[in-house]
Amino acid sequence: MWSITAAICALLWFSNGWAAQLPEFTQLVKEASPAVVNISTVRGAKEGEPILGPNGQPLPDIFQEFFGRPHPRSEEGRPRPQSLGSGFIISSDGYILTNNHVVDGADQVIVRLNDRRELEAVVIGVDERSDLALLKIEADNLPAVKIGHSANLEPGQWVVAIGSPFGFDYSVTAGIISALGRSLPSENYVPFIQTDVAINPGNSGGPLFNLEGEVIGINSQIFTRSGGFMGLSFAIPMDVAMRVSDQLKKQGYVSRGWLGVVIQDVNKDLAESFGLDKAAGALVAQVMPDGPGDRSGLRDGDVILRFGDKEINLSADLPHAVGATPPGDTVKVKLVRAGKQISVDVTVGELPTEQRQASAPGQPAKKANRLGVKVTSLSEEQRSDLEISNGVVVSEVLGGPAKEIGLRPGDVITDVNNQSVETPKQFSSLVAELPADRSISMRLIRRGRPGYITFKLQD
Repeated sequence: MWSITAAICALLWFSNGWAAQLPEFTQLVKEASPAVVNISTVRGAKEGEPILGPNGQPLPDIFQEFFGRPHPRSEEGRPRPQSLGSGFIISSDGYILTNNHVVDGADQVIVRLNDRRELEAVVIGVDERSDLALLKIEADNLPAVKIGHSANLEPGQWVVAIGSPFGFDYSVTAGIISALGRSLPSENYVPFIQTDVAINPGNSGGPLFNLEGEVIGINSQIFTRSGGFMGLSFAIPMDVAMRVSDQLKKQGYVSRGWLGVVIQDVNKDLAESFGLDKAAGALVAQVMPDGPGDRSGLRDGDVILRFGDKEINLSADLPHAVGATPPGDTVKVKLVRAGKQISVDVTVGELPTEQRQASAPGQPAKKANRLGVKVTSLSEEQRSDLEISNGVVVSEVLGGPAKEIGLRPGDVITDVNNQSVETPKQFSSLVAELPADRSISMRLIRRGRPGYITFKLQD
């Protein structure tokens, strides 16, 4: 009898002791939730709907007439916002971080706050490589999250996610960090945080908190064979997210370091053939001619073991380290060449525009300029048909102000801000110097019909 009683007491003591070690999340959730938002989008406006300006209101009838658009449809026929994801406020003046795939292709972005207000957001910039988007809503004194650091995270730490899975706002899930520095097939420039926190569609773009209530990651992807959570979720480290956010805010695109080399893993056999003690490092399979690596003296067959202060154990570690290095910086690289360890000073280049894959509806990549539009030179036939001597042709509309004001491929831009447009290069320089937050005029020719429109740039 006493042995059974003792066993029960021991079990209760053990259970209570274990429970006492489990974290308590209620205060964290109470303090952090006000800064978490739900994000909905409107896509694919139907024929006959008004073109909306940056304030969400239909543009004047004269604008509709100029662009050949009918008057607004009734409210019944308008697209309704669809709840797609989550986000969080990073500053009290309305800047919000979320995933790029949450807002990609959206005509309007609607942010619903914790107090149930719904505000239209402007997309300041997006970065496809890291799957991040920076939004801005017009509001003051907003609750903002505490920004944490991801550099010192360790597997086994407790983490908490708050988001809107399947549209269920402010759902809280918890788990631990499973692994760090994961490279996924879709992107090798982001060292993802792997967790076992339950993440489902709608959690995308939401915050991942540590027990101090600091955001240490942005929930981005899951591994699944069923379409739902299977115990493998991935978050963008907050240190990476803030670097991207700062660049999007300042320049509208993200600059990344680039070596111009093709690399592969070092297996046991390769390690032996190169005279390495263990299978570690990044093997340079090819050095691109006249790339940063070539100019710095890297060679095919080099095995990179350290890049600056970062050990390179797997080949996937190298893109993480290089991408986070500002272009133009010189870094000491430790490598093995012909069986001998040497050090080489490498000056990092900038990931080329066509590889950068960053565009911003509010502030596009440099190649697309601040308007979010690509232009080409006028052909002699076009000059003759339109009876003009200057101008550029819109070849592609990527987003941003160009999309908001209704520019289309084939439009001819002849004047911007009362200055004549002569060449694509001069047009890009002209756009880069446009003032912010005041009306700017643009003269267009569409289907042979000239007219002026006005717009404003955010910064």
